[in-house]
Amino acid sequence: MVVSCTGGEAGDILNEGLADRAMAERDLPGLRRIEMARAQAVMGVQHRWLGYVDSGMAREDGSLPPAAFASIPVEVSAEPLIRLVRRFRPHVLVAYDENGGYPHPDHIQAHVVAMEAWRESGVAGSYPDAGEPWEVSKLYFDRIFNGAKLRAVREHLVATDAAPEMLEAVDEMLGWMGDRPDLATTHVDVGQHFEARDRALLSHASQVAPDSTFFRWPRDLQQRAWPFEDFQLVESRVDAPDEEHDLFAGIVDEESAVRA
Repeated sequence: MVVSCTGGEAGDILNEGLADRAMAERDLPGLRRIEMARAQAVMGVQHRWLGYVDSGMAREDGSLPPAAFASIPVEVSAEPLIRLVRRFRPHVLVAYDENGGYPHPDHIQAHVVAMEAWRESGVAGSYPDAGEPWEVSKLYFDRIFNGAKLRAVREHLVATDAAPEMLEAVDEMLGWMGDRPDLATTHVDVGQHFEARDRALLSHASQVAPDSTFFRWPRDLQQRAWPFEDFQLVESRVDAPDEEHDLFAGIVDEESAVRA
């Protein structure tokens, strides 16, 4: 299940060659919904919109529109997610960290809302109108950008005598990361699914162009150098190994256990 908090109302068109530019300029949130449906079909996942309005970036004085997602108190904005958690009953929750991946107000608010759902979804009496309590077993932060991945890619670029601009790009990213620690604890081998991943990304055509930085390195090089998606296990209510290769490690399928 993928959950989108806002409709991208304050977003930008980041693809100069966008075929649906007329619709994007007329109704960007409507186009974003179509794009999400296309990506959802590629990945074969369920998806829900929470229905909040995109906050955009903060104004010069630091303020945000009063009705936007990041302006709404967490006890209000978290309830739809808690209701969804209690209905869908996931064992794992993956969220942004406290910086939101990058400090967009809505990304940070998405972290705040996810943390509230992690703490409160399983608490009897908390959010009483949001359904029967359900306790999520594991909480992860996405760690897609990490030094280990970039260094592995760089090694393969050097070994294959790649174009200088590719090395410059990875060196620029490593420089930008500085001495930031690698916090990923869980590396899931999904290299065989990179083609589907890329098609899903390209489905978000108003945000992702074919020449985007997402695709700056050849897919086959990525599959050889670092065929993983990376996550940080932040909290767990079940016993889990120190080094994981599966987000569901340590979780017992109760129905299977009963049948056994």
